[in-house]
Amino acid sequence: MIKIDKHQASFILLAAVSVALGWRFLFETFSLSCHNDDYTQILFVLPVSVALAFLKRKDLQEAREWNVSVGPLILLIAAAIACGIRFRVISFPADETLCLGMLALVLFWIGISILCFGLRTCERALFSLLFLLALVPLPKVALDWVIAFLQQGSAWSTHALYVVSAVPVIQQGDRLTIPGLIVNVAQECSSIRSSSMLAVTTLVMAHLLLRSFWRKALITALVIPLSIAKNGLRIFTITMLGTRVAPGYLTGSLHRQGGILFFIVALIAISFVLHLLRRGEDSAQRLRSEPLRNAVASN
Repeated sequence: MIKIDKHQASFILLAAVSVALGWRFLFETFSLSCHNDDYTQILFVLPVSVALAFLKRKDLQEAREWNVSVGPLILLIAAAIACGIRFRVISFPADETLCLGMLALVLFWIGISILCFGLRTCERALFSLLFLLALVPLPKVALDWVIAFLQQGSAWSTHALYVVSAVPVIQQGDRLTIPGLIVNVAQECSSIRSSSMLAVTTLVMAHLLLRSFWRKALITALVIPLSIAKNGLRIFTITMLGTRVAPGYLTGSLHRQGGILFFIVALIAISFVLHLLRRGEDSAQRLRSEPLRNAVASN
């Protein structure tokens, strides 16, 4: 029989209340992620966060204590956002209202975690708690900016590949002209879906495999240029095959469904960098422990 203490019982009760009050935002967010490829990564956030917390369940069972300072403060912020939405203090478009509603719900979950289990316990599950913020869907204005950034970056990275490959190219914004073809890098070519999935996957892998903060920050920062390079490689490959091998490549399955192939290429690159960073951490750890081992041996 599973025993539930007062900390767990309080958390479960408050979490149930939050879901009852915010079910509409949860439903709309998961519905959006199921029907819009730009938000697919949201589907993986909650189960991954719960799984990561489960892996630390033994550590989380220790040092439980009530926190009546930081926890309630976060709950107050969440309640203020929720009340602003409920009573229409400021009128927002539907996508921004959803963003604020999910932000309030996630902040509520973080707040009740700190309230019921304390700061020391929540520090051990800090990544899992902060990772929940990825549940908040970007409003359209922010998403459009990200897509435009990836779109422009993809055009420039494709241009660079043409230059390196000695392919004559003229670039005008998102339009690239090469012999026999005019390439328009459309919004669909930004690969926002695979880039978001790559970012989420990299965050989790860095958390699990690396220890130092700066190494985690470094590998996370690499996601942006790597996503742009991945998109450029995809456009370059398809256009080269379409102009040098067969025109069917321009509209074939590689163009429509080949994103997974280039996602795997980018993931392999990330994994290789992670391997190097982890080896560096292990080497540094051995160097730090060597004097201690020598001192113990001499005694």
